Amino acid sequence: QVQLVESGGGYVQPGGSLRLSCAASGAIADNIVMRWYRQGPGKQRESVARIESDGSTNYADSVKGRFTISRVNAKNRVSLQMNSLKPEDTAVYTCYAGQFLRGAWYDFWGQGTQVTVSS
Repeated sequence: QVQLVESGGGYVQPGGSLRLSCAASGAIADNIVMRWYRQGPGKQRESVARIESDGSTNYADSVKGRFTISRVNAKNRVSLQMNSLKPEDTAVYTCYAGQFLRGAWYDFWGQGTQVTVSS
């Protein structure tokens, strides 16, 4: 079992920045993948950014060049630096972790944190 705790959401004006953090604890495998998803009002959930166990990253086209996902100190903590925020970035952002352990794939989700971009 892996527990995910997010922090860093809030309210910001367009053009501003926020930094989200996600800390994983529990039985963490070396192959853990961590991602940020978001779901805006009336929208489907979408993957925003992903970081693999080898440090490689992938971003949604809508956030490329503005958002950066990175590991902080240890493989079990990631941050999402969000710059040049737009009103359309308003959403609940949720941390996800997936890993292969003892012959099976496991998915874990955080509780989500609200990001509101508005003037």
